[in-house]
Amino acid sequence: MNSLVIPLAIFVCLVAASLLMMHWCPRLPAHHRDDDTNTVVRLVANIFVVMTSLVFGLMINSAKNTFESIDASFHGYATSLIIFDRTLRSYGDAAQDTRGRLLTYVERAVETPYRGDEALQHRNSEAAQYLDNIGKSLTGIKPPDRFHETMLQDIRQQYHSLIEQRWRIVEQSEGAIPGPLIGMLVAWLTLIFASFGYRAPRNSMVVGMFVASSLLIAASVYLVLDMDIPFHGPIQISDEPLRRALAVMQL
Repeated sequence: MNSLVIPLAIFVCLVAASLLMMHWCPRLPAHHRDDDTNTVVRLVANIFVVMTSLVFGLMINSAKNTFESIDASFHGYATSLIIFDRTLRSYGDAAQDTRGRLLTYVERAVETPYRGDEALQHRNSEAAQYLDNIGKSLTGIKPPDRFHETMLQDIRQQYHSLIEQRWRIVEQSEGAIPGPLIGMLVAWLTLIFASFGYRAPRNSMVVGMFVASSLLIAASVYLVLDMDIPFHGPIQISDEPLRRALAVMQL
């Protein structure tokens, strides 16, 4: 779900609901504008204010957990790359070609950060191809003795672990906030702002407050949705772990 379209829709809905209700309220029959009706409208709006606060809090917590989980996995992946490189270095000259391919993979990963949507766009992942080349290079290594054979088995296990870690990061990076929950939140916010516009004074200060508050709420929702997709938008997982791993591997 597009994390930019949803906040724009929220902004339009909130502004439209508040201003339209402000415009229509004076035209309603008198018994629809009395104090008893106003009291009921305010009470109902307060119920949805509480519910909206709870749901929005759950969304923030979900996005935070997703971001922190991917960030921790990303640090673990960078650590595994360093350990894999150290093991290849210990193996000897026969593994230098594999080390070179590993360095190329990490360099490309730093230059072109992963966005996680190649498969959905029916494109081959360049990073996955570089990682596959490492596996092909490993198949060409012939251990000269039992010691190197044991080391090669360990290297292959580490390589398969890298593949698993990468795909785990890929599969967890597309967000976990369900669309129906977002739709319900938008409906509640629209109802709340419509209640704000009911019997509100018709002046530029009130209109400005409605527009500004709608914009800030939409921006807040955008940041939460963006944080739920850690490889897109202004709030992204830092690539510093990969950069540090590359610096260590180049020593």
